[in-house]
Amino acid sequence: MSATVITDPAQLPIAFEHALNAGDVDTVLTLFAPDAAMRTVAGEFITGAEALRAEFGGTVAARGKLTNAQRHTFVGAGTALLVNDWTLEIDTPDGERIARTGTTANIARQDPYAGTWAFAVLNPLGTA
Repeated sequence: MSATVITDPAQLPIAFEHALNAGDVDTVLTLFAPDAAMRTVAGEFITGAEALRAEFGGTVAARGKLTNAQRHTFVGAGTALLVNDWTLEIDTPDGERIARTGTTANIARQDPYAGTWAFAVLNPLGTA
């Protein structure tokens, strides 16, 4: 596992895409705050490292390939709202390759001492 140091919140989605596409779940998890939460594409709300590991591990197992296109990064008071358009290609259990798309509404927070950024809430379903 290589710890990824993010000093610009706009770099979080890029680092996430690269690590996930490389199948490196350990590095993906370094991009999240310890108490981070996520709303999955199935609409389930999960929290904690083990739940996130299971979610991303499933994506890797399905040969997931993520593409992010940044729309906006709004920063204020040590918090950032990250809005990205995404496409995720995966293999279904029956072997079909499908692509899902959406727009995120992710929240990152800054460590006030180190100045680094990490995801606090990941919501690939945006406002849905």
